[in-house]
Amino acid sequence: MSLPLLARALGLAVALAVLAACRIESAAPASGVANKHEGAPSGEVWVYTSMYQHVLDAMEPLLKEKLPGVTVRWYQAGSEKVASRLEAERAAGAVRADLLSASDPFLVERLAREGAFLPYASVHVLRAPRALVDLDARYASIRVSTMVLVHREGSPPPPTSFAALVDGSWKGRVAIGDPLTSGTAFTWAVFCHSRYGEAYFTGLREHGALVAGGNAAVLQKVESGEADAGVLLLENALAARARGSRLHIVWPTDGAVTIPGPVAILAGTPNPVAARAVVDVMLSAEGQRLIVEKGDMHAVDPRLPGPREEPGVDALLRRTQPWTPPLLEQGLSRGSAIKEAFSRAFAR
Repeated sequence: MSLPLLARALGLAVALAVLAACRIESAAPASGVANKHEGAPSGEVWVYTSMYQHVLDAMEPLLKEKLPGVTVRWYQAGSEKVASRLEAERAAGAVRADLLSASDPFLVERLAREGAFLPYASVHVLRAPRALVDLDARYASIRVSTMVLVHREGSPPPPTSFAALVDGSWKGRVAIGDPLTSGTAFTWAVFCHSRYGEAYFTGLREHGALVAGGNAAVLQKVESGEADAGVLLLENALAARARGSRLHIVWPTDGAVTIPGPVAILAGTPNPVAARAVVDVMLSAEGQRLIVEKGDMHAVDPRLPGPREEPGVDALLRRTQPWTPPLLEQGLSRGSAIKEAFSRAFAR
């Protein structure tokens, strides 16, 4: 580890040790229960999020129980719409959001580098795997989504890896998301570009991959029979199977793609005490359990099992491609070039 990285890691460790040893004014105790004395969190907190609406609906009662003095309001939309709204408000100098809970880690990292966030190290971050922790405490992962392969029951033997999608055996029968419009598809594209280069996109096009848009569109194409297999979020596949879909999940041998879902406090929030308290509830054992049980996503708390009898986050990270600083840097510095490469391949 380089000296600057080591210093940052030690700094975060010291900060978290202090937080673990004593309560600060803005944080709830480890149980997630808000303080009931004068100065307890109160007022309004706006959360801009791409989290599923049914997960937010389940989170509401917990927030009301733990933070009775706080009114949480949501702007819920797809990751691209959330990003567009926040950017427009930043440009106008009138940001309404107190918290950003996004499914696009590249967006969050870019905003963090621009100084858009108020650093905060919740005591609950102590439990999270180090690969999911920002050493500068600018944001905290509260969920982990995973891109896997799926295929319809009764279809030919499924592809066993992302590399197999360009070997010709699945020509015209695979659906993928569009990295130009889907944040999770873009993250998957960054991983594949890093591992296989630009030729991977050309191979997808030459072998007739169907670009479906977002994950819901990929799922629809596989379930309807328009495609036999697809690249899909694990949470979407698990939810589909729970409602009776004849869908099978394949963990690619070249590594599934994990996508951390961070939460961050906007630097201009007029209510940092309540904003921090909301983050604490999301990271508490109760909040993390809702992520798993209602969202079919992995919690960052390793004490919890994964969704639908899947193993927990530690086991997940061992079976997926590692989320590393170089990959994050590639998505940030070469994101536009990767999208352009994908667009060129499919424009032929």
